[in-house]
Amino acid sequence: MTFGKETTAETGQEPERNVTITPPWVPYRSDTPVYETVLRHIPVERAIYLLPVALFFFSLFFGRYMMEPVETLRILVIGSANALLDWGSSLLSALSGHQVLLPSFEQTWGASEQTVVFRIRLPRVIAAMLVGGGLAIAGASFQGLFRNPLVSPDILGVSAGAGFGAALGILISGNPGIIQVSAFIFGIVAVAVTYGIGRVYHNSSTLVLVLAGIIVGSLFSALLSLAKYAADPYDTLPAIVFWLMGSLSAVSNAEIIAVAPPILLGSLCLFLIRWRINLLAVGEEEAQALGLDTKRMTVVLIVASTVITASAVCISGIVGWVGLVVPHIGRMLVGPDFRRLIPVSAILGASFLLVVDDIARTLTAAEIPLGILTALVGAPFFAYLLTQKKVGWT
Repeated sequence: MTFGKETTAETGQEPERNVTITPPWVPYRSDTPVYETVLRHIPVERAIYLLPVALFFFSLFFGRYMMEPVETLRILVIGSANALLDWGSSLLSALSGHQVLLPSFEQTWGASEQTVVFRIRLPRVIAAMLVGGGLAIAGASFQGLFRNPLVSPDILGVSAGAGFGAALGILISGNPGIIQVSAFIFGIVAVAVTYGIGRVYHNSSTLVLVLAGIIVGSLFSALLSLAKYAADPYDTLPAIVFWLMGSLSAVSNAEIIAVAPPILLGSLCLFLIRWRINLLAVGEEEAQALGLDTKRMTVVLIVASTVITASAVCISGIVGWVGLVVPHIGRMLVGPDFRRLIPVSAILGASFLLVVDDIARTLTAAEIPLGILTALVGAPFFAYLLTQKKVGWT
């Protein structure tokens, strides 16, 4: 018996080949990057699922007005229970015809602490998670639909349309509700026009949709510039510019209740059909050969992603790079399979924007717009991807 080579073969058989046997005490070396080797031995997905939970509670007591974690949790739990009991008392009083008072828990904190938790930080934290997760899952879906890792959720003009709608709402009244409704409507209209252009030319291929999105985006960008030109330079124009840079400083509980259902429903739709995105990602002809109705699936993906993006943009403004960068981070962690990539992208997007929003509201005395910070983080990271040749599809 020999080591390091195979037994000599007889005449007419294969020649002997050298076989390298590595002793178990010698470390294995390969060209695999170090971070990929480390990730193979770490339960990445389990850690990712716990990340937004930890950041959620951290963001509640972190800020300019620092609060103790235990006291913050007590306010959150006991305050929510008291609010639920008050709602139950009102409901029972209305049903019985006389006043009914349910017992409540004792509050050991002041009104200012409760206001900070329930009216300022909690809506903002929930909004950051909804917007970040929604934009990330929409970006990952569009990248699978168009088979292009450089696609973002605003590829079909939804952000440009929403920006013009918000500017128009600011010019008309300045009411936050009107601004958000106008931004949502024009975001949907922009994507509808994009898809209509493909239908007019009897071609709904991804290339035509991308070109139509560029056309519609340029059109609404010109209309937005016209709205800024007509705005009052001392009052209205600064409001338009600040909205376009993105912020969650004025979000309220009512706005969360309004935008949460469309974002969650659209995300649920993409989650349920995520395995079909794998078929679209390999090519339209291959997907049709496997029995997939590509036209119907394209419409479903566009509608769901557009509703998510328009709902997110109408309360946060234009926040770029989230839907472009976060899916790439997800691919580096769990691979290109959309069955795993879609939920991981949503979780990473929620965590990413939550961290960025925490930095935006605490880094300086004046709050930094979200669009600035996401660009400062996203652009260098994308440059890093280019240097590592990680922008490929697989």
